[in-house]
Amino acid sequence: MQDLEHQLRQKTAQLATLREISRTLNAAWELDATLELITRRTADVMGMDSCSIYLLDADGENLVLKATTGLAAEAVGQARLRLGEGLTGWAAQTGQAVAVADAARDPRFKFLPETKETRFQSLLAVPLINQGRVIGAMNVQTRAYHEFSADEVDLLSLIADLAAGALEKAMLYEGMQRQIAELSTLAEVSETLTSPLYLDEMLDVIVEMAAQVMKARLCSLMLLDETTGELVLRSAWPISPVYRNKPPLKVGEGIVGTVAQSGRPTTSLDVRQDPRYRHTEVACQEGLVSLLCVPLAVRERIIGVLNCYTAEPHRFTPDEIALFSTLANQTALAIENARLVTNAVIIREMHHRIKNNLQNVAMLLRLQLRGGRPVSAREVLSESINRILSIAAVHEVLSQRGFRLVDVKEVLTRVGQAVVQNMSRPGLDVEVTIQGDEVALPSQAVTSLALAVNELVQNAMEHAFTGRTQGRVAISLRRSPGELTVEVRDDGVGLAVDSLRQLGLEIVETLVREDLHGDWSLTGDHGTVARITIPLDINGKEPRGLETRGV
Repeated sequence: MQDLEHQLRQKTAQLATLREISRTLNAAWELDATLELITRRTADVMGMDSCSIYLLDADGENLVLKATTGLAAEAVGQARLRLGEGLTGWAAQTGQAVAVADAARDPRFKFLPETKETRFQSLLAVPLINQGRVIGAMNVQTRAYHEFSADEVDLLSLIADLAAGALEKAMLYEGMQRQIAELSTLAEVSETLTSPLYLDEMLDVIVEMAAQVMKARLCSLMLLDETTGELVLRSAWPISPVYRNKPPLKVGEGIVGTVAQSGRPTTSLDVRQDPRYRHTEVACQEGLVSLLCVPLAVRERIIGVLNCYTAEPHRFTPDEIALFSTLANQTALAIENARLVTNAVIIREMHHRIKNNLQNVAMLLRLQLRGGRPVSAREVLSESINRILSIAAVHEVLSQRGFRLVDVKEVLTRVGQAVVQNMSRPGLDVEVTIQGDEVALPSQAVTSLALAVNELVQNAMEHAFTGRTQGRVAISLRRSPGELTVEVRDDGVGLAVDSLRQLGLEIVETLVREDLHGDWSLTGDHGTVARITIPLDINGKEPRGLETRGV
């Protein structure tokens, strides 16, 4: 009689628990929360030491541990059984329950070291089936030897039937949420690709989005330098100085280089142990484990590689590879379009500058033509060469530093040295020095300033050192609030009265007052001092007057 009462109370408690599990499962949507609830409540109601759930992965061939109450927590997401492998895999493959009191002695048993399940002795496993389709399996385990009763097998089977439907619903919901996130990311990427960002800024945004949607430890983008045949890192997120300092890879070298050569996506479960990977020490230092590489291709031409690293071993699914490849394809098109736009802008800028410089040369020649002073052809050519070299100095610095601001000090150094070299006569040694503040100006303003300084240094070389064997020309720059002062000082014979009518000084007058909207003065007794002052804007970078003068 007492046994019957005990069994009745046990059945009543089990039914109450099943109703609670059923109600809770119906309200659950998130997969992780659903898995945790099922394993915890099942272990409680059945009085077991462990309850674990394995779900089939995307390929339908492997069972992956997704939740557990007794196995090692670090094994979740890592422990895997092939369908039919082990007692749990056997239950999933056959669709039948299996109960073994001494599991390790069963020939079907498969020990997974990462789970640390040697402490358990008995095991009961049942399949998870929803609408006739196996989606995984669940098991319970005990530390002590335990003969599972028919009631326990039925109870776990009933829980599994309830759980399968809830898990299917949660997996569908998770998949829907992932697709929404992926589509949102793709939409953001598309918006980024069409926004007026510079290429490097655009790539930084895309790589960060890719890392977020892939839940990656690190994502990076490498572009092919066709002149060297090397893949060069252009963007990485999160920013890692160690990873950024990796040397470039040759096409065909390592995993990334192979992808650039073959044009096919490639994965590695653990780059720390993969002999194909070239930077194992960086991976260990940065916590990089699994890798997915996909090519950046435009019209079958590989222009780079997009990389995704995880912090834990991860087998990338076909859906993940397809998503990452889609991001790579959109990015490749954006890079190509950005390059085309940039090239067009550069060409227009070059045409504009060439036109302005030719106008400057024409203006200088016209001034010389109507100067009225008899000069030799050699003198005309020498002065014209110096002026052209002054313009060339600006563009040489531009080619090294970029297409926006130019270092004035560097340009004037080149101008002074070129003039002295071209105009030195036998027996005369002239030293040119430059000192003062570092100043950056737009190229057009620097061109006008360089031409003006060129005329002043030429004037010194022609007139300041008559009857001398040595001389010195000092150029200095001083920036003060609202203006820049450039001074050209020589230690020659001093200012001559008729120097104010010289052609070179007329050119200086035109360049400083009309082009640069500035002022200048010429003084001297023991030597000559030419002082040019031009206005700066409020941030001290650009002259106010930059319009091109027509000739």
